[in-house]
Amino acid sequence: MDIEDRRRYFIVGSVILEIVQPLFRTRLENDYKSRGLGSFQDFLNSQPVIHILFHLRHRNAYCCKDKINCHDNSKLPLIYCQWNLLYTESPGQRGHNCHCKFTANQVQLNDLDISLAGLILLNCCNLAPADDNAVHKLRRYKNDYLSHNTEGEITETEYKSLWTNLTNFVLQLDPNKQNDLIRIENRPLDEGLCSRYSIDLLNIHKKLNEELLIYHRNEAICQYCKKKLNEQGICERKINPYKLGQDIFYLHHQIYLKSLLGKSLGSCIPGVVMMDDGRLVLCLFDKHRLLICNTDGSQVDSIPVEGGPCYVTAVNNSTVAVTFGNPLKCHFIEMYDINNKYKLKSISVPSMSYNYGITMINNKLVVGGEDRLLIVDHQTGETIQTIKTDCLSGEIHASGDRIFFINIFNSDDDNNLYWYSFTDDNIQTLTLPSIPRSITTLQDGSLYVLCEDGSVQHVSSNGKQFKTLKTNQSIVFNGCCKIYYNSKQRKMITYNTLTQTVQILQEK
Repeated sequence: MDIEDRRRYFIVGSVILEIVQPLFRTRLENDYKSRGLGSFQDFLNSQPVIHILFHLRHRNAYCCKDKINCHDNSKLPLIYCQWNLLYTESPGQRGHNCHCKFTANQVQLNDLDISLAGLILLNCCNLAPADDNAVHKLRRYKNDYLSHNTEGEITETEYKSLWTNLTNFVLQLDPNKQNDLIRIENRPLDEGLCSRYSIDLLNIHKKLNEELLIYHRNEAICQYCKKKLNEQGICERKINPYKLGQDIFYLHHQIYLKSLLGKSLGSCIPGVVMMDDGRLVLCLFDKHRLLICNTDGSQVDSIPVEGGPCYVTAVNNSTVAVTFGNPLKCHFIEMYDINNKYKLKSISVPSMSYNYGITMINNKLVVGGEDRLLIVDHQTGETIQTIKTDCLSGEIHASGDRIFFINIFNSDDDNNLYWYSFTDDNIQTLTLPSIPRSITTLQDGSLYVLCEDGSVQHVSSNGKQFKTLKTNQSIVFNGCCKIYYNSKQRKMITYNTLTQTVQILQEK
């Protein structure tokens, strides 16, 4: 898959869902308020509107209140699910085929997608010719380029002409959207958000019943997931579970940080991550920088940050989120574009504290706080969920529907690995032979847990069993303080504080 084609699809979809759809809803609100109507429900119940919409759904019907204006449409653009969203048939009126037997539901403007909002605007509202054309074209662009686009990509050739027309029609409806269009056009691909938008934009709402709707929605998701697996070289092969404690990795090569940084070498690197393209991002706490390099140590670059970066996680292919060990910045998450080397945004999370970890789950950030985990929407900056933990979570790692974490202030006898499960809304523990320090998930869902005594515990995917790696297997982990596995690269990275080296382990 061409990443830029995918990003162009994401940009167009973002404009449709984040700008055009709210614009249509606002135009509807302005129209009914200009008529002196107090709500959208009053608008739908008004005689002209319900009559027009009724005939956009029904044929061979002659209304008792306005037979002169009754007409049959060659097409019925208002589909069943849209009509049922808007209106309910009154009881005892089934033998009477007229709009008078229907009453508007308590539907809100936010319940309308762009297709339905545009249909009502074009047929029931007073639009200037230029605005009418803009609504018509924007609604058609959504159908032409997004609703039937199961590939989730837009080529550069298509995009060039589409973007010009798309922006012109948006600005026709609201000239104040120029900055929003620029912001969206320059945004990096957010694969999680793009996948969610793909489902919203696919034209699956014309199915005859809910079962068929669910089938096609799931089919669209499955086809997308299959495509992603193929890109990762996994195809449709079965991922066989590892035997606990089996020999999985070998040392491929090492990166000596002194050769990369020379005299500027800082001794503290608390956070590392491997991106899906194989690039490494390391937190240089003492030097207030993020170090970026290839797995072979080439093409070294860095991004200056204000404060000591502590933990880092990948948000998408080009974006990382960072927490800080500096008490002055402990309440902030910062997001950086590692391609263009600049800060994208700073998110204030007052309940955070310093030296707490960060990870991603379901396209949301998870960070640690005092006696809690905080789930943060990185798009809005809103803390959407708080999970009580009764411990101070330092290292955090998400896998499947679970969030694993380690008590940052472990007592001498606290060898517990903790995790929260969304399935049963409960916190569970697994007691290990030594204090856990770093966690990562392998291809089959099992985990490696690096412990304070230098051992590596191979934990089953259900979190109930573990086995210590044999000495000859775990020798590459000696002196390491951090481990991280990337399933696409099928590589693990470790950072060794004693030798100040990053080790690249290749899966056998």
